[in-house]
Amino acid sequence: MSLKKVAVLAGSAALGVFASKKLLKQDFCPKCAVNKIIASAKVQPLEKELYNNGVALTPPMGWSSWNTFRHTIDESLIKEIAVAMKKTGLADAGYQYINLDDCWQSSLRTADGKLQGDLTRFPRGIKPLIEDLNKDGFKVGLYTSNGTLTCEDLPASLYNEKVDADTLAEWGVEYFKYDFCHNEIIPSVAPSVDKICVGTKAGHDFIEIEAEHGTLLGNAKVFKDENFKSGFVVGSLCANNGALVFDTIDVPEDDEYVLTIVFKKGGLQKKFLVCTVNDKDEYDCYFPSSKGFTPDGRHQVIVKLNKGLNTTKLSNPVGSRMDSAARQYTNMGQELKRATREYAEKNNVPEKPICYSICEWGMNQPWKWGAKAGNLWRTTMDIKPNYPSLLYCYELNVRLYKNAVIGGWNDPDMLEVGVGSLTMEENKSHFTLWCMMAAPLILGNDVRKFLKEDGTVDTENKVLEILTNKNLIAIDQDKLGKQAKRIFTDGISDILVKPLENNEIAVCFFNKGNTQKNMSITLNKLHNDIYVNLPIVDTYKAINLWSNEAFTVTKDIFASVPPHGVKVFRIKSEKTVD
Repeated sequence: MSLKKVAVLAGSAALGVFASKKLLKQDFCPKCAVNKIIASAKVQPLEKELYNNGVALTPPMGWSSWNTFRHTIDESLIKEIAVAMKKTGLADAGYQYINLDDCWQSSLRTADGKLQGDLTRFPRGIKPLIEDLNKDGFKVGLYTSNGTLTCEDLPASLYNEKVDADTLAEWGVEYFKYDFCHNEIIPSVAPSVDKICVGTKAGHDFIEIEAEHGTLLGNAKVFKDENFKSGFVVGSLCANNGALVFDTIDVPEDDEYVLTIVFKKGGLQKKFLVCTVNDKDEYDCYFPSSKGFTPDGRHQVIVKLNKGLNTTKLSNPVGSRMDSAARQYTNMGQELKRATREYAEKNNVPEKPICYSICEWGMNQPWKWGAKAGNLWRTTMDIKPNYPSLLYCYELNVRLYKNAVIGGWNDPDMLEVGVGSLTMEENKSHFTLWCMMAAPLILGNDVRKFLKEDGTVDTENKVLEILTNKNLIAIDQDKLGKQAKRIFTDGISDILVKPLENNEIAVCFFNKGNTQKNMSITLNKLHNDIYVNLPIVDTYKAINLWSNEAFTVTKDIFASVPPHGVKVFRIKSEKTVD
């Protein structure tokens, strides 16, 4: 349904409700109701800079426990994985992260509210394990969820962002996957405000400003209400519709102050406001559903104010579930950056920034806001180790090539190479497509299987050959940071082109069908594609990235592609046109 139709229907409904004598006595704005419904269908752009924490300048590479081991991980297993990654050359190939997914943690937080490792499976705790893995040259990642519990119903980080970020920084974690199970959506409803008060922890309020004396922005309105001493409240602050600004808050010195929002109680809905101080510091304010005996409630927040005049804005910027997710994930990302910076300063050690993996399954259009919130963002639901699932993740992710940036990557989920029912040809396609899409390369298989019983490396292992293909890894890790663009598809045959450094390109033919396909591309057609930026020359040098066969191209590249298979080439100019 179009937004225009939504607005018409919402307007009709709003006007019908507005005619009710009962609601005429309440804080109701028909225009705001229409705007709220429209806002619920889209995501508001984040007014922030790129996340830019100095890591993941190429897509991160590593290993994760989830795809193979699920809830059965322990310290011994993780150390065995590290040994296997060193011996098999995976570490040297670039797989630097060892990530503990769900079930690393105990169901018990510590007495001071901190996360801790499973008390029997990680008896030494997580920090000593991280230190050991760091000594072996690895970086370590952990997992929780943007919810009240993780997907396996263990402690998670929603409403615990600060303490958990501090814990991760203290332990030296360098990768953090933040899932989406048990999430609670931020309410788009805001309470009506009677007044604000400012005071100190040591004394009474010394500033009191009635809401109707503030500056009203957007659709914010003053409503009569006999239950309050002033006779008025300010409402219609919901769903990014309006704001209430106080710019006469005068304090004697720089300090922390108690800001009290006096609001109108009522209704079973939970409510939310953001208190923005001096256009810089934001404080989230959650209001419970209320059945109180008194009409007014008091919500207090500790804010930093500067000597002299200060400005405070009350608003609810959440118009949709997408806005809610973007805000929550952005909040956690900011806490991670703060925590690593503060820990380094406090302990006089180099900062260890955390690669931040946003994992909300692509439900809230993270490609529109992820680069301002973290380092990578899931664009799909969980991948499965079979060909249909591979196709599903590929199709969702390949269209998002414009959204990938250096330090911020589309993530079609972890690699299932060597797991499940994938054939060897499908394993090659899986790995190739992820490299072409500049996707994170996070292994999910049991890498110990690459070692023989005597501890030596199985050099004939085909899966290991795929995962350590230097040609393909170089395509994924190319510093230009461009995701491949699909320049042709007929539903069965796809052609992808990935711009590379030095005006080189990678071309991939992908046959999604069940029979052999002959495919080709005319290079001259790429000259006018601004994204590809292929220079015009007489001849090109090409190399087949799986066979290492090199050849010269003047016009076309041809390939016979097996079912569910790929052919991929790296191409650079050989002779410039005079």
